[in-house]
Amino acid sequence: MWIAQKPDQNAPLDALQGHAVGLKFECTQCHTEIFTDLLGVPTPDPMADSLADTDQYEKEEVKCPSCALIHTLEVDATFDGVKFKVSDAVEGTISYQLAEPKD
Repeated sequence: MWIAQKPDQNAPLDALQGHAVGLKFECTQCHTEIFTDLLGVPTPDPMADSLADTDQYEKEEVKCPSCALIHTLEVDATFDGVKFKVSDAVEGTISYQLAEPKD
């Protein structure tokens, strides 16, 4: 099930931490819907020297299959939750889906 990311709200860390997610979004250049490979959700660092240093992130790139525009994907994890950032995505089109566990 795809869950739309709310622009003003983080996804719940406890539901995503330690899991992989897939993202989907719409390209701003050609309006193709893009589905990513699985991305890991990092764990915030509880041993950091300050609260600002607890943030962890994963960064990847994906090429639009239609127009070849390179999109930068970033998964930011803080103790306040998880935020998915995608460059050149149509506003309001970023969704995520938790990967199904392998048996």
